[in-house]
Amino acid sequence: MASYVFALVVLVLASTQAFATDPSQLQDFCVADNTTNVFVNGVVCKNPALVKADDFFFSGLDKTGNTKNALGSKVTAVNVNNLFGLNTLGISLARVDFAPMGSTLHTHTRGSTRRLRHLQPPKLFTKTLNKGDVFVFPQGLIHFQLNIGRENAVAIAALSSQNPGVITVANTVFGSNPAINDDVLAKAFQVDKKVVDHLQSLFWTENH
Repeated sequence: MASYVFALVVLVLASTQAFATDPSQLQDFCVADNTTNVFVNGVVCKNPALVKADDFFFSGLDKTGNTKNALGSKVTAVNVNNLFGLNTLGISLARVDFAPMGSTLHTHTRGSTRRLRHLQPPKLFTKTLNKGDVFVFPQGLIHFQLNIGRENAVAIAALSSQNPGVITVANTVFGSNPAINDDVLAKAFQVDKKVVDHLQSLFWTENH
């Protein structure tokens, strides 16, 4: 049986005040049309006459994700890319499975709350959660979860965007292609370039 004990952390970095949200819907529904070649800021609506019940349906959140990877975690996302009826509704979901000591360090560029305020210096918020607990990650802030239990654990995440995006911090910084200049990273992290070169040589795992 899965356990439900997590250490959750939000790292608040310096940021100017910002506002961001999905656009409000202007009709009853706007099911995403995944067959169009038209590019817009969002997803083009499907002809309402062609909309079916399955456009509002997703099955699979009951399935355990495979956590046999370097991160010890697996994300099963439900967003506008696989549940077309979420288009313009401003919400999405994710199931996150964790092996013991499994973790994930990332940020969502478009999901969660709608306001960021300037905070200095960087501040860390931590909380241990048990079964039934809820914790909020404000939009755009770096955060991670860690399963500190001895058994597998699962979390359900709700996000305030139909397509919240995800940036896995280590993968983005050290696994980019082409690689970020090691002089830049050495200065940013205040470490020797050899450390940066070693990290850039590693294979970086995605869990989504």
